Amino acid sequence: MAKQFTRQSSKPALIPADEGLTSHAVLGATIGNMLEFYDFGTYSFFAIQIGHTFFPAKDQFASLMLSLATFGAGFVTRPIGAIVIGSYSDRVGRRPAMTASFVMMSAAILVLAVTPSYDTIGIAAPLLVIFARLVQGFALGGEVGPTTAYLMEAAPAGRRGLAVSFQPASQQMAATVGALVGEVLSLTMTSESLDAYGWRIAFLLGACTLPFGLWLHRALPETLHRPEAPALAVEPARKLRASRHMMSLGLVILASCTIFTYITEYMTTYALNTLQVAAPLAFATTVVSNAVGIAAALLGGWLADRAGRRPIMIWPQIAALLMTYPVFLWIVESRSPMALLAGLGALTLVGTIPYSAFYVGMAEGLPKSIRGGGFATIYAIAIAIFGGTAQLVVAWLTHVTGNALAPAWYMLFATAAGLCAMLMMPETAPPKARAAAKTRGP
Repeated sequence: MAKQFTRQSSKPALIPADEGLTSHAVLGATIGNMLEFYDFGTYSFFAIQIGHTFFPAKDQFASLMLSLATFGAGFVTRPIGAIVIGSYSDRVGRRPAMTASFVMMSAAILVLAVTPSYDTIGIAAPLLVIFARLVQGFALGGEVGPTTAYLMEAAPAGRRGLAVSFQPASQQMAATVGALVGEVLSLTMTSESLDAYGWRIAFLLGACTLPFGLWLHRALPETLHRPEAPALAVEPARKLRASRHMMSLGLVILASCTIFTYITEYMTTYALNTLQVAAPLAFATTVVSNAVGIAAALLGGWLADRAGRRPIMIWPQIAALLMTYPVFLWIVESRSPMALLAGLGALTLVGTIPYSAFYVGMAEGLPKSIRGGGFATIYAIAIAIFGGTAQLVVAWLTHVTGNALAPAWYMLFATAAGLCAMLMMPETAPPKARAAAKTRGP
């Protein structure tokens, strides 16, 4: 990655519009984003254990649903955080906004890690957990927009797709690290120990990253006041109507993206609770899927720089639509390691590629004055409505229908909706990428 960008000074702002993003800035923005998503997403890997600790119930399904509902509570405050922190990034700077978000996230995961169980302090335990999730949602709501804007603004015109792809890739990295932690804990601890305190170790690891994250953010150069080259500006998007159109399409695509993402992240709990496979295999499923997702996100950004944004959104999305049901049918009927690992891995590879192209296209299509807050707001709204409920809906559908293929139905619906919106997205790539895209399809 360091070879893709040129070195430059550590001044507060990156002045020349054609200078590349420093390797340190890429690393800092990516790792900071990754740590936040690790803190937020690790909850879903241990939903069953957290349910037993804070939401005891005679019925195991009721305990799981209460735990997943609390996971969803973290999405309620994301739009508020997006508006507050995202707007702050458009007025003051990307770096201070990302730093504030990171501090709040680290404090919240520490609360989750040390809160006593329901058996110890009663109703105060689930209330503290819910409060921590609300703080996490607020913090993460304001992280995505400023980070995406930061990477896009600092990268050279011909590398914006690759640079911005580190945003979704860092989310996959976080999920992979979380799943790896779960895999190690499940292999080295008994089920009783994992249920009693093992899951807290994963949370404490996230809290311990606070000093490192602060150091990374403090050293980041600012990009808000950096002049943009003319090639970066998409004139129609400067008009209010065009911006609203772009944000409306973005909302649908992000809804599709988040349903796909959170269903794949739910596969650990799905494999344990619905397919009844061994814990090491369940965690390995998520590890492999998310590792593939990292490569797919970076590949999508790289391709978007060469073929344009729209083709790299549309064609892989069509492939994902065609693959979803057969892959889930294979998984449910065989319940084998090959089906879980290879099947879900292939679906994740194809289904993740379009979203890197979308991320950079969305950032390019919004004026700088609303880029951080606008992107963060539609992202948070889509996540709050669809991401926060995705795992709950899938668990409920599976329970009431008794059909293990329920996740495939919801994913098919989301993928189709996303494809329709992608077909209406304008091309925002620089002229060279646009010229290449004309010879490659839609």
